[in-house]
Amino acid sequence: MKALSKVLLSGLFQAVALGLLVFVPAGTVDYWQAWLFLAVFALSAWLPSLYLQVTNPDALQRRMRGGPVAEGRPVQKLVMAGLYLSLGAMCVVSGLDRRFGWSAMPPALCLVGAVLVAVGIGAVVLVITQNHYASTTVQVESGQNVVSTGLYGVVRHPMYTANTIMLVGIPLALGSYWALVFVIPGLLVLASRIRDEETLLAQELSGYRDYTQKVRYRLVPCVW
Repeated sequence: MKALSKVLLSGLFQAVALGLLVFVPAGTVDYWQAWLFLAVFALSAWLPSLYLQVTNPDALQRRMRGGPVAEGRPVQKLVMAGLYLSLGAMCVVSGLDRRFGWSAMPPALCLVGAVLVAVGIGAVVLVITQNHYASTTVQVESGQNVVSTGLYGVVRHPMYTANTIMLVGIPLALGSYWALVFVIPGLLVLASRIRDEETLLAQELSGYRDYTQKVRYRLVPCVW
């Protein structure tokens, strides 16, 4: 339960931080898209944590390790810093967009964005249940095996596919067309992370090279 409490507190801290990044630039709390986004983010993060605490506490522990500081490879520290900056920029620009009225996004599209955020977070949890070695940091653990079933039979990095869904969903959920610009650097950062991670996996994870021949696509089926 201690691990679960830490995850819930971490989720609360993240929600508060995201709220500040959005509401301060917006200059108002009269921003229903932001409130909906934060509610979806918090619930989509907390409910899976409760599930993992019951079904797979070790996976919950792995989920707690994340961010630039937790990475062991220098290139991954830079990559994660770039991803965090992209996410932060999305929130800030969305808030500014709300303040100055740059976008006029239909409410239905904002709701679609909120759904994408929930789907992305839910897909991360599904990946964790299908691969007990899935982690928020790039590493190969002792006794780790290649997983090639489930979502891993579709793309080699389904957790990053889930992150991509969230990247697209966040600006839409916050009602900002301009914040969509930061999806591009976010995707470039994820692509860099994937390439470096695959170098490590090919060197240290037995059977990974054969797996890459079986599952051809890294992130998006039939694209890349």
